[in-house]
Amino acid sequence: MRTFRTLLAFLAIAIPAVLFGQIGIRVAIGPPALPVFEQPICPGDGYLWTPGYWAYDDSISDYYWVDGAWVLAPEEGYLWTPGYWGWGDGGYFFNDGYWGETVGFYGGINYGFGYWGGGYGGGRWDHGHFFYNSSVNNLRGGSFHNVYNERVENNSNNRGSYNGGKGGIEARPTTEQQAAASQKHIPAVASQTEHAQTARANPASRASVNHGQPSTAAKALPLGSNDHPAETAHPDNAAAHAVVHPNDLAPIARPAPVNSGNAKADKNYEAKQDKLIATQTQERQKMQQKQEAEHQQPTYKANPQMVEQKHQQQTQQLTQRHAAQQQSLQARQPQARPSGGGGRR
Repeated sequence: MRTFRTLLAFLAIAIPAVLFGQIGIRVAIGPPALPVFEQPICPGDGYLWTPGYWAYDDSISDYYWVDGAWVLAPEEGYLWTPGYWGWGDGGYFFNDGYWGETVGFYGGINYGFGYWGGGYGGGRWDHGHFFYNSSVNNLRGGSFHNVYNERVENNSNNRGSYNGGKGGIEARPTTEQQAAASQKHIPAVASQTEHAQTARANPASRASVNHGQPSTAAKALPLGSNDHPAETAHPDNAAAHAVVHPNDLAPIARPAPVNSGNAKADKNYEAKQDKLIATQTQERQKMQQKQEAEHQQPTYKANPQMVEQKHQQQTQQLTQRHAAQQQSLQARQPQARPSGGGGRR
């Protein structure tokens, strides 16, 4: 094992940085093709679409699908460069996605919804506001003001999910994309990491189970709004208005009781759920009180729209963080033990 890790470290140094960003484990077989699915409705201003992708779990030697999601940009003016699998030195390596002022090289992969393989056409920043391209984003039922319509280049319908190697996408970074690689980057935010961890814990996400066609891809939920099912059950209504204050949110729904057959573990898990819901409710109330106090300040009277935009972003970030916390806890819920005495693979 030590020899293998040493080999990987050597390969990470030897592979050109222009093609591979952050190098992890080498996989002999490339990931499945990208599944076809509908983009969920954008939950509100400030959310950017981050494409779904195949990740790899070394502990079970299997790929698993991570749904695409709407995510708030960590900084104004930042865009998401998706991660991608690339071939080099006899194996496939994953290059992590990142936030930056310019979309860089992502292997020429056609992730769709503005990520056509050679750039990004889903939207742009202008004077501190993100404008959505309605030709590639699902804005149905939403009251978006920052919208334009522009045709996005799409050279092929290739669903290939990796660059290079047998059957892979043959694309190389342009001069502009090489320059973007040296700019300031921010890695995936906490909610994106939690989102990926939840997918890893879900057996249905594994390629060996779904045979490259994950059912969850057709119903991906936006991060930051899936902690209140009453709204996501009717997505057209959920996107019809922008949530500005915590009091506008639906009450935090308690997950269905768990019955794993281990009463002690189930009771402990439900206690953790109760504690998390109480903490999140308290955080909502605290933010509501703070925002109401700001309504009495001179800044609000001088420019109420600016203050309300700030409140909307604060509330969206809070719900996004709460959703990630719920997903993380649910991924650790007690599991029923399979009957019988099957052995390990």
